[in-house]
Amino acid sequence: MLELDFWNLVTFIALGAITVLTRGLFFISSRDWTLPHWAQRGLQYAPIAALAAVVIPEIVTVKGQLVDTWQDARLFAAVAGAAWFFWRRGVLGTIIAGMAVYLPLHLALGW
Repeated sequence: MLELDFWNLVTFIALGAITVLTRGLFFISSRDWTLPHWAQRGLQYAPIAALAAVVIPEIVTVKGQLVDTWQDARLFAAVAGAAWFFWRRGVLGTIIAGMAVYLPLHLALGW
């Protein structure tokens, strides 16, 4: 159970205030905000970078260690999903193709 002492309370209030300030700053101003071109261009790659930062470590590591065997269902599923995406450019098909490879390998072979 969380003890609510003075420093925890100060931390919660400070974090709340910082969140409201940073997110509400755009609403406080009376003029329109525009991002510089370099920032707009960089934000186009942010979703891809975030997805890669989450997915790639999940595919190539087990409990913080690199996969040391080729008998890992996630590796084959990632290849199948990537192949489907580059062939058909569909996200749903990518998920289905990856899971169609992953599940039999994981459930039947125990990879």
